[in-house]
Amino acid sequence: MRPLGIEGAWADTPRVFTDRRGRFHEWFRADRFRELTGHTLRPEQANCSRSVRGTLRGIHYASVPPGQAKYVTCVSGALLDVVVDIRTGSPTFGHWEAVRLDDREHRAVYLSEGLGHAFMALEEGTTAVYLCSEGYAPHREHGVNPLDPALAIEWPPDLRPELSEKDAAAPTLAEAERRGLLPSYEECLAHRRRLRTDSETSTAAMTTA
Repeated sequence: MRPLGIEGAWADTPRVFTDRRGRFHEWFRADRFRELTGHTLRPEQANCSRSVRGTLRGIHYASVPPGQAKYVTCVSGALLDVVVDIRTGSPTFGHWEAVRLDDREHRAVYLSEGLGHAFMALEEGTTAVYLCSEGYAPHREHGVNPLDPALAIEWPPDLRPELSEKDAAAPTLAEAERRGLLPSYEECLAHRRRLRTDSETSTAAMTTA
């Protein structure tokens, strides 16, 4: 796993083993994840989406605490995965970073609580799967418009974005900030400190048991 330019986000390119029967790779390793982030990822929900070419999903995020961290990969086709820093007070507030996920490199992206997430399907039948640190809770779910001109995310110019009605009606980043809908950088850092403390306490308890 390597850190992205936005604090709290990582990309992981696994080693893929190929032979005459096909391919094999480990798409998630709890020990490697814990070593780099300092805490354990305990999935509460696993999602799978299949999309036609040009489908644009996001920008989605959840209120912090507890937020919803995601570990995302692509098992069929290809997608452009985008992490957006929507945390007020962050040194990279309003910045975004894109990573291509596909069924060849089998790269994965982890984004911690409070970061915005969006992706566009680059091929027909693109299938994404992701582990979530928290289950879906409608009252905590929010969105920012992925076509917000102030964000200026560079979606593939040859694709016409296909958005849900909800995503198309989502506020711009500036509107969401004015309405007090965005998580703060300090809240997100504090939440992750609690996760690390809980992980250390749990590890210590198992060691002394």
